[in-house]
Amino acid sequence: MTSPLTALRLAVARAPIVPVLVVSDVAQAAPLAKALLEGGLTTAEVTLRTPAGIGAIAAMKAAAPELLVGAGTVLSGEDVRNSVEAGADFLVSPGMSSGLLAALGEHRLLMIPGVATASEAMSRHEEGFEMLKLFPANIAGGVPALKALAGPLPHLQFMPTGGVSAENAGEYLALKNVVAVGGSWVATQADVESGAWESISRKASQALSAISA
Repeated sequence: MTSPLTALRLAVARAPIVPVLVVSDVAQAAPLAKALLEGGLTTAEVTLRTPAGIGAIAAMKAAAPELLVGAGTVLSGEDVRNSVEAGADFLVSPGMSSGLLAALGEHRLLMIPGVATASEAMSRHEEGFEMLKLFPANIAGGVPALKALAGPLPHLQFMPTGGVSAENAGEYLALKNVVAVGGSWVATQADVESGAWESISRKASQALSAISA
């Protein structure tokens, strides 16, 4: 059976930078999605930190069906249900709780849960999660921590987020256990609020060029 995250793995294999977005107005969603695609990106994570988050996911999927759009900051069963109904291709959480784990139900394999320690990573793997988010990556040990985890836990795949930047993304992506990085620098909240679509496209293109150099 094909994993629900197979499409995500294929997408980040082409462009392993996942912009982490804060969208405050659904009207920003369509031009934002198009700007990311024009910059060469294949995925995006819309955080549910604003009331517009769920609507933005649906609007981005409608405007750019080829863009994989995930829901970030998923904290509850309601977040899971709303995200899936909006068409989210994957789910991301900063961690995992017993309540959220139970609420995921059949959508568990869409989730990329946050971890900060080896014990958390092992527990999430035992629970059936296929990809993990090292978060906050810079505080949880960053590149050295991921290198250390690769020894005893070579089967785990990570998408580090938190403190990842244009300057260090390449260091993370050079690691075999890192499939993608998440970060806000490509499309900051200020960029989105001001409608700086050309700037977002340019930063996306520059980020991809930098990691392939």
